[in-house]
Amino acid sequence: MYRLNSKDFLNFKFNGSSKDKIKVNDFLKERGLSSRLIRRSVKSGNIYLNSRLNKKNKFLKKGDIISLRFEDEGPNGAVEHKDLDIVYEDEDLVIVNKEPFMVTHTAKDDADGTLLNYLLGYFEDQGLKRKIRFVNRLDRDTSGLVVAAKNSFAQDKISSDFKDGVEKKYIAIVEGILDEKEGIIDGPIATSEDGIRREVNYVIGKKSLTSYKVLGEYRDMSLVLLTLHTGRTHQIRVHMAHLGHPVLGDGLYGSKSDLINRQALHSYSLKFKLPRTNKDLEVFAKLPEDFSFFPEVY
Repeated sequence: MYRLNSKDFLNFKFNGSSKDKIKVNDFLKERGLSSRLIRRSVKSGNIYLNSRLNKKNKFLKKGDIISLRFEDEGPNGAVEHKDLDIVYEDEDLVIVNKEPFMVTHTAKDDADGTLLNYLLGYFEDQGLKRKIRFVNRLDRDTSGLVVAAKNSFAQDKISSDFKDGVEKKYIAIVEGILDEKEGIIDGPIATSEDGIRREVNYVIGKKSLTSYKVLGEYRDMSLVLLTLHTGRTHQIRVHMAHLGHPVLGDGLYGSKSDLINRQALHSYSLKFKLPRTNKDLEVFAKLPEDFSFFPEVY
């Protein structure tokens, strides 16, 4: 019999009556577990009923505790150590305020020095033997909030919510002074002919919505709060360039700047439901130091 602590187990209590006929696997599916995860957990012997291994898909009785055990895992990259700005953490996820110029995930050309490597080091320091499962990613030069799940349940649940149930806000410094201080940019986005850039294209573009609000103005620049209502690649950068106010320092959609050596874009806020409790969580990431040339920032 296992001691079911929340770090290693996901626990649910069945509060139905004897008239509510439902089996263990169906109950778990109703609680948001994917069929794939349930099948894998059954096969590996990781589902428990009242602290005992559940070998059969039994009908539940009122008061039964159903538990899914999360197995220890090996690291999915090289383990490196670096101080990280941890904004939020619980049994299921960790949210980091990523610094600029840091790649999120390892790849062929970025096998070390990535957020994945450093999170593996953080997990090692915490005694947590789990892979890193990113729910969202940011461009190398974009700073701000990145969410990593600690188990496959949390990854599946939050990834599903990220498609249409997460409020995502960014802060950007853009070129010029906007005539309209608040509005919605409704510009469908498509891949341009070079296969790299994106562009607003009203013929073949996919629906893309961004709302914006000017927070401050300084010289010939504006500090803007942007809310994503869709999640297209480079959406904010494309939409602001389409308005004639590209993100400052964005060499792909505007021009480089002497004030900042990257696009001045920061993932500022996320609001979504926690996978285990369905309670709302809203987190904020302090602005990076390289925004400090704009006086409204601090």
